[in-house]
Amino acid sequence: MAQQEQITRWRLILGSETQKSFEGMGGAALSAEDYLMDGALSAIYGGPGESFGGSGGPGGAGGGRNASSPHISRWLGDLRALFDPETVAVVQNDAIERKGLKQLLFEPELLEGLEPDLNLASTLLMLKDQIPKKSKESARKFIRKIVEEINKMLENDVRRAVTAALNKRAHSPLPSASAIDFPYTIRRNLRNYNAELKTIVPERVWFFDRSSRMNHWHIILDIDQSGSMGQSIIYSSVMACVLASLAAVRTSVVAFDTKVMDLTPLCADPVDLLFGFQMGGGTDIAGSIAYCQSLVESPSNTLFFLISDLEEGGNRAALLRRLEELKGGGATVIVLLAIADGGKPYYDAQTASRIAAMDIPCFACAPDRLPELLERALKGQSLEDFAKQKGK
Repeated sequence: MAQQEQITRWRLILGSETQKSFEGMGGAALSAEDYLMDGALSAIYGGPGESFGGSGGPGGAGGGRNASSPHISRWLGDLRALFDPETVAVVQNDAIERKGLKQLLFEPELLEGLEPDLNLASTLLMLKDQIPKKSKESARKFIRKIVEEINKMLENDVRRAVTAALNKRAHSPLPSASAIDFPYTIRRNLRNYNAELKTIVPERVWFFDRSSRMNHWHIILDIDQSGSMGQSIIYSSVMACVLASLAAVRTSVVAFDTKVMDLTPLCADPVDLLFGFQMGGGTDIAGSIAYCQSLVESPSNTLFFLISDLEEGGNRAALLRRLEELKGGGATVIVLLAIADGGKPYYDAQTASRIAAMDIPCFACAPDRLPELLERALKGQSLEDFAKQKGK
């Protein structure tokens, strides 16, 4: 890297107040693009006087202390033009944390310009009840961007995992009126309602495959919806909706804090499912497991996932007893620990240790390895080596 370029980078890192010092060391004046970059970064990382009000010229982004929407919108545009998407996502998050710019999440034109990011999506879902009516559709579109990215990563592999484990087709490709799965077809085509015709115009019709109608596996996802679970909720919801689209398995989705909510009817659309979660509050894990026990009809064909940080606000002894009852009754029980910050696990170590001692797999799993985990579990294979590879 040329010396002049190094000097320019250090000047941008250290901020506008060091401009005269760098000029005294022989540093050349910043270019127009450098000043634009300097203003975009100073708005977030500058001193108390910096804000979104300036023009991006020498001296940083000066101006008033209240950042108006047009200024933020222009700042977002500059940011996207100057930096790669990963850097944009980092700076966006810092804007929320450092400047308290919740209006980034409440203005339609700003939401449309935000780079998809899991942390922002988690924040948006937590604040969803505060979002003004004018921004709700833009908020859903932003969440859908995240969902589509995760879906690309998981959907095909999840389908392959279930097919490999059960050797059954999800739906028959052979059309037969008597075999139409009407409830599922209607649920999957609700978005295709035609107001003029006053009916649903299906893009696709699903048919039962008689070879896959027997011995269904029942997969139950019991998901902690406390405030710390944002990323885990997003990944779990996308996976739940993929599973719900497969006829070879039956899927139930349960969310809990101190109360229990059955969100299974929302599984036709992962965005609807995500907006069904009420993030925040305490936890009663034992109570949620008790509800899930009532859903079990054939224990030997039941795969139960508890997805939680295990910070039990209720009765921990009851939590352990409920898990032991599920396992003892013949269900396959797996505990997936909460993840954040790119897949780092966080959880109550003491409770996790007690669960692992009951010979119940208890570990964090990187999102891209969920299909492999699912296949192993459905095949009845040991998860001990898998858990060791991924780490607790």
